[in-house]
Amino acid sequence: MKVIVIDDEPLARSIVIEYLQQFPELVVAQVCGNGFEGLKAIQQYKPDLIFLDIQMPKINGFEMLELIDSPPDVIFTTAFDEYAIKAFEAHAIDYLLKPFSRERFEKAINKWKEQKNLPVQSRTRELLEETSFTSPQNQRIVIKDGSKIKIIPIQDVHYLEAADDFVKVFTKEGYFLKNKTLTHFENLLDSSQFVRSHRSFIVNIQQITRIDPYEKDSHVALLKSGAKIPVSRSGYPRLKSVLGL
Repeated sequence: MKVIVIDDEPLARSIVIEYLQQFPELVVAQVCGNGFEGLKAIQQYKPDLIFLDIQMPKINGFEMLELIDSPPDVIFTTAFDEYAIKAFEAHAIDYLLKPFSRERFEKAINKWKEQKNLPVQSRTRELLEETSFTSPQNQRIVIKDGSKIKIIPIQDVHYLEAADDFVKVFTKEGYFLKNKTLTHFENLLDSSQFVRSHRSFIVNIQQITRIDPYEKDSHVALLKSGAKIPVSRSGYPRLKSVLGL
């Protein structure tokens, strides 16, 4: 069975590799120093299990997993306890808080062996939904654009528009498609910064220049870019409240 170790700390990687030596049935296919390397290795080797750090440069562990259609089984390894450990243990295979002992590592492997015949993708996806925006490093949206990966800081987002099973994320560069729902972003984005003005739109209030009446009880928000965002009857009070009007 193939294993990939993804961690930006050389010492942390060497400890995992050392502990893995007592499990000869587990073969380390590749050792990676960041999320981009990990993404390529997972696509190439299709591992049974990965050991994944969370806080890494470029893209973090959660963002890397978001870019994989069918994530492998995951054991998280991190020095930070701010990610709701109990929730991780409920959804991921396990969560190892650095520095972890050999015994704790063995427990994680044995837990995985017991569960390896169970589907893990849904648990991983739920974990991503709950933690995508839990730390300052994660105040961005990671999008796979063909063979490229686009990282969009949240403050650069002008507005979001629902588009069937996707969301269009609009910036000054145009829009990028993200395979999420608008409700997903509504629940995760800062409600004092992003407001659902309409069932199909979420707008960054920093981009609004004015709000004009439109038809009947509806309005339209004009943005700095010149875009016009519909504001529904229910969305108008929410915008007024956040804007302090």
